[in-house]
Amino acid sequence: MLRHRGSPIICLITSGEGSVPGLVREAAAAGIDLVQIREPMLPGRALVTFVREAIDEAGDSSCSVLVNDRVDVAIAANASGVHLRADSVPAGRVRSIVPSGFLVGRSVHDVAEAAALTRAGGCDYLIFGTVFPSRSKPTGHAAAGVQNLQDVCRATTLPVIAVGGITLKTRLRSLPRGPKESLPLTSFGGDRASARPYRGCASSLTPDPRLSTVLGTGTRGGLGS
Repeated sequence: MLRHRGSPIICLITSGEGSVPGLVREAAAAGIDLVQIREPMLPGRALVTFVREAIDEAGDSSCSVLVNDRVDVAIAANASGVHLRADSVPAGRVRSIVPSGFLVGRSVHDVAEAAALTRAGGCDYLIFGTVFPSRSKPTGHAAAGVQNLQDVCRATTLPVIAVGGITLKTRLRSLPRGPKESLPLTSFGGDRASARPYRGCASSLTPDPRLSTVLGTGTRGGLGS
């Protein structure tokens, strides 16, 4: 189970460029909760090595290292969990082969998916997006927006990590109140040097308890995924 102690969960997602020396160490020192290793260009053996190095960098901190979609790699590298794509294997099937305490998250894109996954069980958290327009998406890709994000949060009892096109500029927009009259906290995007400022900014807010935060990495413009 993912415990977020009533404060925002901040998840850093690697940029997919295959080299982030020191990134996880800096994230852990900044108080980032989760690091999702998303390196689709790396073959299996190289990805296992990459994940193990990330785990070593996290050390004894409370930062957990997850692997994007590759359950086999997560198990082989002794990662803390896996993040499943929306079209991946069911979370319940993953639960049957992973150790106790292994985190399982899944991407969702609408209320129906969030509600169905909540009923099915097996997930510790959900990721929803793309909330705002993002440079990592093709031109014309429709952003989901804050209202859809709130609707997804209301459809599930699981923590929801919002992702997509988040900068300090989008963060500072006037956002509607959540179901408990608290400010919904959407995701932040930034480069590796931004981890500490984002942690501090997130900690100063009182978010909807089901809505968490994702920090995306990026070397070209600093936008989240």
